Amino acid sequence: MGLNWRNDAGLVGKSVVVTGAAGGIGSAVARGFAEAGSKVLLVDVPNAPLSDVHQSLTGTGHKIFPCDLSNLDEHAKVFDKASEAAEVVALVHCAAVLRRRSTVDDVTEEDWDLQIDVNMKATFFLNRSARNHFKKHGTKGSIVNFSSQGWWTGGFGGSVVYAGSKGGVVSMTKGLARSFAPDGVRVNSVAPGGVDTLMMTGNQTPEVLASFVNMIPMGRLATPEEMVGPVIFLASEASSYVTGTVVNVSGGQLMY
Repeated sequence: MGLNWRNDAGLVGKSVVVTGAAGGIGSAVARGFAEAGSKVLLVDVPNAPLSDVHQSLTGTGHKIFPCDLSNLDEHAKVFDKASEAAEVVALVHCAAVLRRRSTVDDVTEEDWDLQIDVNMKATFFLNRSARNHFKKHGTKGSIVNFSSQGWWTGGFGGSVVYAGSKGGVVSMTKGLARSFAPDGVRVNSVAPGGVDTLMMTGNQTPEVLASFVNMIPMGRLATPEEMVGPVIFLASEASSYVTGTVVNVSGGQLMY
């Protein structure tokens, strides 16, 4: 088998699903796939500014699909919509929710339920729907789940539930990679550290944010665009023998 080291190998002219596509990382990832020649299906909650992201994409064949992924009935529809443009070869699951509280004592049951439902439950069932779609169409697809360096650190203060949910994403990624491999479907995860997005900087005091940045050896937050390269590598044929792994993209803050 000859190896193709191009980072767009297997992506040109194919459909890729990107969830959380209106967010800082999701929109950057969507633009990266468009530049790689893919046809991108932008998925996010209703009323998210998907049209703005859509207009920023190069190339043609891109589509918008507003939906709430906590509604499991929508999952199969996502891939049916993406396949209208071209064969679907990858799912990049960026969608997540963070309810940041000052301490663990401030976390409510509703905070718990929301983060577990969106970050874990929806991830499991959307991954399974992707596998089912790939298998039905005889496609050796790739799934890239976004976790967080919090899966390893455990989070800080009131973000413990979020970190726990991302630990669940890592565990599921490994288990699903093992389960889906016989179907030719790869499952990997990208674990960002601090990224300059609203999720990272929102409701943070300058002092707390500066303290966080001081823990990063590279001395700064990442740009959302710095998440794109690892994602495209994991989605493309350049990583054809990589599955069940977690790629840490944290500027050296997390080393293991």
